[in-house]
Amino acid sequence: MKEAYSKEEEKSLKVGLYVAFALIAGILYFTLGRNDITHAEDGKYYAVNARFGRTDGLLVGDKVRLAGITIGRVMDAKLDEHFNAIMTLEVKDGINIPDDSSASIVSSGLMGSKYIEIEPGGSEDFIQPGGEFNYTQDAMVIEELLDRIVSIGKANRSKTADEKVKAMEKEFEMD
Repeated sequence: MKEAYSKEEEKSLKVGLYVAFALIAGILYFTLGRNDITHAEDGKYYAVNARFGRTDGLLVGDKVRLAGITIGRVMDAKLDEHFNAIMTLEVKDGINIPDDSSASIVSSGLMGSKYIEIEPGGSEDFIQPGGEFNYTQDAMVIEELLDRIVSIGKANRSKTADEKVKAMEKEFEMD
């Protein structure tokens, strides 16, 4: 005997199947698509290291930029003996980075992805393949920044409230 489903039950079943199919397709896309990191341009690259205290949100495969132009990718991430993150960057051959340059972790927009921005120095000597940046700036954590802003606002608001109370007390004393 065949079970009869109402139109609402059939609709719910179809929607559930579509959602399950979309989830499976998305999972397959991301797991199969992230096998190896490759550069968009062909050519040779050399590796340099950058040591950071925090890399929140920076992932292997993210871009390395100089003057807003992508010049490489983050190829590896590991911890040193002092629990600092050592990021291995691959930079396109022919781009010589002065040895007094700095590497900073920045984000593209408020909620955008992170990347490493290189600020070139003025030295005439260059970072050699396998070398390391002497100057780095850690990632800014948006939540911590917002917490600081809120606490400053609360402190300022409580100061003004105290000042108002004192002004009112003085006003009552005069009467």
